[in-house]
Amino acid sequence: MRIAIPGGSGQVGTILSRHFHSQGHQVTLLSHRSYSTWASQLEASDVCINLAGRSVNCRYTARNRRAIHHSRIYSTNLLNEIIGSLKEPPRVWLNASTATIYRHTLDRPTLDWEMDEATGELGGAEPGAPSTWNFSIDVAKAWEQAFFSTPTPRTRKVALRSAMTMSPDRGGVFDVLLGLVRRGLGGAMGPGTQFVSWIHETDFVRAIEFLIEDGEFDGVVNLASPNPLPNRDFMRVLRETWGARFGLPSPKWVLEIGTFLMRTESELVLKGRRVVPGRLTASGFQFQLPDWPTAARELVARWRSRPDH
Repeated sequence: MRIAIPGGSGQVGTILSRHFHSQGHQVTLLSHRSYSTWASQLEASDVCINLAGRSVNCRYTARNRRAIHHSRIYSTNLLNEIIGSLKEPPRVWLNASTATIYRHTLDRPTLDWEMDEATGELGGAEPGAPSTWNFSIDVAKAWEQAFFSTPTPRTRKVALRSAMTMSPDRGGVFDVLLGLVRRGLGGAMGPGTQFVSWIHETDFVRAIEFLIEDGEFDGVVNLASPNPLPNRDFMRVLRETWGARFGLPSPKWVLEIGTFLMRTESELVLKGRRVVPGRLTASGFQFQLPDWPTAARELVARWRSRPDH
């Protein structure tokens, strides 16, 4: 296949490029610095996977909020325009979205509330949640609205509501979390009761392939393991897998200081989502690494075997 990946230079793009190259497919990464070439690169391609957007791993200053919002909406609108004009458009367009579009569970028992595509409530002004958390939800809603706003009759569209993708790559979310465990800081974060939704990179790329091949699949889809778990348990499993006897917990006030110093936002670890892959499961997709203990063992083993260790 010919696969074009706008915004493919980040962690998820690297995972996808590595996998598709290993399968013998032709992969082209499209940069926001060369919008003028996107049409020629997308002409006669089989698949478009749009990952373009400024990283959310930053402080939500006014400038960064504008960049996060604009980069996602502009690239998605541009692709609608380009794909609609092509003589041979891609047969399927997968557009990044995020599982953070679902509401933070503060006023209902999280253990009884799984969020699939049909029943999960979208977020917005949750009781007790900081008003600043509404920003990421508003962006996610606007992103999907831009994606589906323009019909592309010859190109099937799927919005990827992805949870955190776990891989042992340097600088990825797993690398950061394991770094905390290795330094004795891998205890519960905040209350520890907030659910962590995640997906192993193996199942992520397999799900992407499944969505490409299933010609009837369109609309929104949750890319997440069927077994999310509370932050306290998530970090305990990671500690046990690494062999750490202790992990210092991080109360909310410690997280606020730490994330400020790291130039990121505490929302990324304090916000809870119990997201499950309802549509994938109903369609017969089988996860290879569906539970966190098994996934953590595989990831730790590969992290230890990285050539830079």
